[in-house]
Amino acid sequence: MEPAASQRVLQYLTEVEEAAEDVLTTKQQIIDLDLKRNQNREALSALKHEVSDSEKVKVCFGNMFIKFPKSKTREMIQRDQEQLDKEISDLRKALKAKANSLNEMQGNPELRGYSLSPLSAQELKAINSLLKR
Repeated sequence: MEPAASQRVLQYLTEVEEAAEDVLTTKQQIIDLDLKRNQNREALSALKHEVSDSEKVKVCFGNMFIKFPKSKTREMIQRDQEQLDKEISDLRKALKAKANSLNEMQGNPELRGYSLSPLSAQELKAINSLLKR
């Protein structure tokens, strides 16, 4: 094989490897954020069931614990949940594009139905109201 051809093959393999690594990294980020979201969900449940409203709760910030009112703690966790939901949603959208790009680089057909997104609550409500008529 001539040097120019082997250089092109090497360049192609490098690009495919980088794209595959990017897909795997994005998947791992989603997993990590989802784990944090589940921990927040557990914390909200514990606040709801195990602590009275008048009590202050200890919240870990870095390497120290600080007492906060229960309502403020709940608000902080809920804001964190909203941010995590948005980040996970954005990463999932990016993952679809990255996976399609990787398939295209490898000469595979685009994944069919992979870019579909679920109906929103409003869309589902509108469909249900139409079906009930």
